[in-house]
Amino acid sequence: MKSHIPRKRFGQHFLTDKALIEAIVDLIDPQPGETLVEIGPGLGAMTLPLLERHKPLTVIELDRDLAARLRKRDDVEVVESDVLKVDFKALAATKGAKLRVVGNLPYNISTPILFHLLSAVDDVVDQHFMLQKEVVDRMAAGPGGKDYGRLSVMLQWRYDIESVLDVPPEAFDPPPRVDSAIVRMQPLAKPPAVDPALLGALVTSAFSQRRKLLRHSLGHWLAERGFSGHFDLQRRAEEVPVDEFVALALEVPQQK
Repeated sequence: MKSHIPRKRFGQHFLTDKALIEAIVDLIDPQPGETLVEIGPGLGAMTLPLLERHKPLTVIELDRDLAARLRKRDDVEVVESDVLKVDFKALAATKGAKLRVVGNLPYNISTPILFHLLSAVDDVVDQHFMLQKEVVDRMAAGPGGKDYGRLSVMLQWRYDIESVLDVPPEAFDPPPRVDSAIVRMQPLAKPPAVDPALLGALVTSAFSQRRKLLRHSLGHWLAERGFSGHFDLQRRAEEVPVDEFVALALEVPQQK
């Protein structure tokens, strides 16, 4: 079988370090009876070790050549699609079970994928992803530092997030120009009953001028919505914990 040439437009970097792959599969720890979905299986670096421990496996692959290779196996269900067009809620309904989602995400669209999956969070057991380490640092960051921002808040209000393994560039072919990391995302059992769209708009406003005090950004947004409660706007957005943003979103009047 001829070798596959990585396609730059798909952001393809294939994991080749076998010891690291085994460590990642150990972290995922697939168990019998679970519904496992892999995003971007590529040449099967993680797919094959996963199949040694868990069958069957559902994979989502956009590259038609790679999808064709995987279809030759009878223990793999291939969804040939852009992951951003996959309805994960419908997939979970079809499987009759919540999903465990894993994958080496294309770094050029990793953030849109994370937000796409957020809409199906009620149908997910957990997520283990390989991402650019800088993105993982932002996802897991606490308030008070430069890594803490919109991504941190919009994921942490709904998931427990942990960086569990660093992955160097030389573990890939071709090597990316950045360090990578494995992130574990576990949906919170009892998330606050906040409107995600409202929280998103609030947080986007707060971080739109992150170097300035919130009264210059979020203050105007709150005034436009008739908010009459108290919120300390003499801070920068990066100083406000996730739970305070969520509590504020629960107090903001809904627009008619």
